[in-house]
Amino acid sequence: MTKLWKKSDAKVNPVVEKYTAGTDYLFDMVLMPFDIAGSRAHAKGLEKSGILSKDELKKLLAGLDSLEADLEAGRVAITPEDEDCHTVIENYLVENVGEAGKKIHAGRSRNDQVATAVRLYMKQHLRELRAAAAGLAEKFLNCAEKYEHVPMPGYSHTRQAMLSTVGHYFAAYAESLLDDADRLKAAEVQLDKSPLGAVAGFGSSIPNDREFTAKTLGFSGVQINTLYVQNSRGKFESVYLEALAQVMLTLGKFAGDMLLFTSREFDFFAADESLTTGSSVMPHKRNLDALELMRGNVSVVVGNQLMVKGIANNLVSGYHRDGQLTKKPLLESTQIVADSLEVAGLVLAGLAPKPASISEKIDSGIFTADIANEMVVKEGIAFRDAYKKAASVDAGGADLKKNIASKKSLGAPGNLGLDILRKRLKQ
Repeated sequence: MTKLWKKSDAKVNPVVEKYTAGTDYLFDMVLMPFDIAGSRAHAKGLEKSGILSKDELKKLLAGLDSLEADLEAGRVAITPEDEDCHTVIENYLVENVGEAGKKIHAGRSRNDQVATAVRLYMKQHLRELRAAAAGLAEKFLNCAEKYEHVPMPGYSHTRQAMLSTVGHYFAAYAESLLDDADRLKAAEVQLDKSPLGAVAGFGSSIPNDREFTAKTLGFSGVQINTLYVQNSRGKFESVYLEALAQVMLTLGKFAGDMLLFTSREFDFFAADESLTTGSSVMPHKRNLDALELMRGNVSVVVGNQLMVKGIANNLVSGYHRDGQLTKKPLLESTQIVADSLEVAGLVLAGLAPKPASISEKIDSGIFTADIANEMVVKEGIAFRDAYKKAASVDAGGADLKKNIASKKSLGAPGNLGLDILRKRLKQ
């Protein structure tokens, strides 16, 4: 193994070597396929600019294909001594391709290599998570349609407020996830710029066509200023994590709701037993542990975004090794959100509302606002006077279906606007 920066026989103190490598090599195993993709594009750019011959390019591309196959088959691993995936790639090419392998680093640095690999990683996962969020939104829409007319109390201040429906409740999460999907798309638009060719932040006298490599990698354009490429490390990761945090805020609220609504005290929904775990000491317990972890993981993802901001904050312009520390929160949060979206879908499929149990818990006091509104419309009295009169009206025995049907404003329980949400989903 030869370190890319090694110039002499001088050895790094093993304590320093261990500290600087940290666990970064483990995260680079995830990023390595993206670094291979960046190396392919860079090699093509070097051939275009005359640094590589066509034969050398052919050998390098074949070598990168072999490396990718070996990586997928588990025959390639990154060790702490390797430091990173960039070192493994170049050493592999030198060993398997020969002299051409020594040429691939011309006109690039590990600095723009890692920026490119991370950018490609974020682009791919923004698309995957957006598709997953939209898919979950569709499941919530289907549930909203199925349970559109099932009465359910709505809450404010954690107290029963006004009559709603199970369909109204589920439609709220459908729309929230559609907004989250839009936020993921907006993040992708901002990040969809190629950093490759910025080198260490100051370009290179090696001729390279950055627009060509950007197009080869599927970027919509180039991140033009080479210094900004380095200054955006941490900044762009924070944009990515903010979009992920919005998804988790939606899922965390759903998780918290269902932990209450499936409890014996509420008993609004029944949860399939396959979604629960048990207690080691209390035989009767069936726990929705997955939802508790989902609720807790909101703070993990939000905390990871704050960590990335903190790492990037107040650094002097240019590349800094601190950026290495942003990989762990980035990759960890991505996995959390992907897993949470999948689990939320399973939970939703395993839920069934309990109409009778819900109805018997509805407090008749939640109809007083509707009574006041009816006085305003039918009797023409001022709302504040109607408000005072309605407070003393006994609303017991109210017709739940009639009350729901009266809520005709767009997005209210009697007019969910599901067709509008489905149109958004298709778009």
